[in-house]
Amino acid sequence: MEEITYRPIGVIRSPFSERKGMPIQPIGALGVRGSIELRPDLAPGLKDLQGFSHLILLYHFHESEGYSLEVQPFLDDKTHGIFASRAPLRPNPIGLSVVRLVSVEEDVVHIEDVDILDGTPLLDIKPYIPEFDSKPEATSGWLGGRAAQARDVRADERFWRPTPESETEPPK
Repeated sequence: MEEITYRPIGVIRSPFSERKGMPIQPIGALGVRGSIELRPDLAPGLKDLQGFSHLILLYHFHESEGYSLEVQPFLDDKTHGIFASRAPLRPNPIGLSVVRLVSVEEDVVHIEDVDILDGTPLLDIKPYIPEFDSKPEATSGWLGGRAAQARDVRADERFWRPTPESETEPPK
């Protein structure tokens, strides 16, 4: 496959200057304010965004190095495949968060429920549309009833560096 390159559309600002102790999901960051500093040349793309209550943010885990195909997520004591988790040590270190939209001012988007490290490069913004994005019949796999624990669990160092048996580059 040919390589794909993206250029960040902006940067995410949050009160989290280090990974340790951060919320692991937006549900653990309820009320935490942040902002998106969009590239000024892209500001016209924010037109009509204000009508949405929530946004889906896609971003680059810029502090992740390498990847592991099996990880022990924060909410379990067993290992799982990386694609059955939201852990940051991924072949393509892309993160996803659903945040609340507070306001839009020129090229700055004010958001809430932010579980993202300050300075994270933003790849894309998409409006959250309940009729498209909510799936009441969805199941949570191995998480089972553990998802509610994400409110209280905070990040530790487990994903700071890949384990010895992990890969460092995606397969070609």
